[in-house]
Amino acid sequence: MVKYSLREFTRKHGSMDIDRNQKALRRLRTACERAKRMLSSTTETTIEVDSLHKGIDFCITITRSRFEELNKDLVKKCIEAVDKCLQDAKMDKSSVDDIVLVGGSTRIPKVQKMLCEFFKGKELCQSINPDEAVAYGAAIHASILSGGTDDTRLVDMLLRDITPLSLGIQVKPECTMSVVIPRNTAIPTKNTVKSYSTDSDNQTIVEIMVFKGESMSTKNNNLLGKFLLSGIRPAPRGVPRIDVTFNIDANGVLNVSAEDKGTGQKNSITITNRSGRLNKEEIEHMALKAERHRMKQTRIAGAV
Repeated sequence: MVKYSLREFTRKHGSMDIDRNQKALRRLRTACERAKRMLSSTTETTIEVDSLHKGIDFCITITRSRFEELNKDLVKKCIEAVDKCLQDAKMDKSSVDDIVLVGGSTRIPKVQKMLCEFFKGKELCQSINPDEAVAYGAAIHASILSGGTDDTRLVDMLLRDITPLSLGIQVKPECTMSVVIPRNTAIPTKNTVKSYSTDSDNQTIVEIMVFKGESMSTKNNNLLGKFLLSGIRPAPRGVPRIDVTFNIDANGVLNVSAEDKGTGQKNSITITNRSGRLNKEEIEHMALKAERHRMKQTRIAGAV
């Protein structure tokens, strides 16, 4: 809406470098936010700012249909996110009991309409204020953790965290990532993979490199840490058997250990949430990048 308003201002008054006026942009953004909220309950409203730029008043009329056209790609992304969420959880639409709207933008009629269509006409749950839904959940979880509640309804509630990206180790010589814990696995969790070995004859030391990401190539993933496993008995490549175990506790702390089954030699590394882990924006960027690569490879395979 801000971009649309700027185009309208420029169309009416010519190029006046309004996009460099940060104060004007802030005021315009506030007016657009107000108009967006109004369009959830009415079909037409105005975006109006007195003396927006160089003393020029700005006022345009915007309809709900125009608003929906301007934001159709963003609404489409919302539905794609819901679909991806169900796929990751291996759930079918029919298994969803309630669709709870969270966040003020879920009041937008177009968003609600597309959600209803996506879930084949299922009624949306609107008994919870979407601006307060997350706070309600946080309060419930805090009550459970503190153990200071007499409300028996909370006893069976459980908040489960997941791994946002796959975790694994680098496998040479291709430098590919061997996944040990797949993305969206509920934590705490533990998994041991027993298929690793040496890649050179008479190799007595292997380097265990721990990565996080969705790409098959480790160069596109995030290195969390590495350690050496030594004392392996010399043998032809592929003969020694090395078990690698990933263990994530309830606090999200990752412990990676490796053991040479022939000699019993072991080593490990502990990776906390603060040591080399990605923030939310980096996780989303990496997942999006991997998804685009996957879609590109699918198109190439289809063309062949």
